[in-house]
Amino acid sequence: MADQGTLQRLPHIIGHGWFRELALTGRDFTAEEALKMGFVTSICRDKETLLDEAGQLANQISSCAPLTVQGVKEVINYSRDYGVQAGLDFVAQKNVAALPSNDLMEAITAFIEKRDPVFKGK
Repeated sequence: MADQGTLQRLPHIIGHGWFRELALTGRDFTAEEALKMGFVTSICRDKETLLDEAGQLANQISSCAPLTVQGVKEVINYSRDYGVQAGLDFVAQKNVAALPSNDLMEAITAFIEKRDPVFKGK
C-alpha cells in the first residue's frame, strides 16, 4: 500500500478515475499516459531537451516577482490541505499583505512605462 501521502495527494493531481485504477492495480504506466492524466506537463525526447525545457521554465518563473511566486506556492499547498473556502480566505489575506510591497509598485510602474519589471523580493 502506498504511503508518504501518495494516496492522499495523487487524486488531486490526476483525478479519481486514473488514481483509483493505478492505486488498485499497482500497474506501471507509460510516459504518454502520464502526460494524458496530467501527472507530467510534457515529455522530452532526450536529456538535453529536458534540461533545456526545464531551464526555460525556471527562467520564466524566476522572472516573476519572488514574493508572488512564494505566495502562490503557499496558497496552492494551503488550499490543497484545507479546501476551497479556507484557501479563498488565505489568498485574500496574502493579497492584502502584498499591497504595500515594493515589488507590486515596481510591477505597476513597469507596466505604465512599458518595460520589464525588476523585482527585488521586497
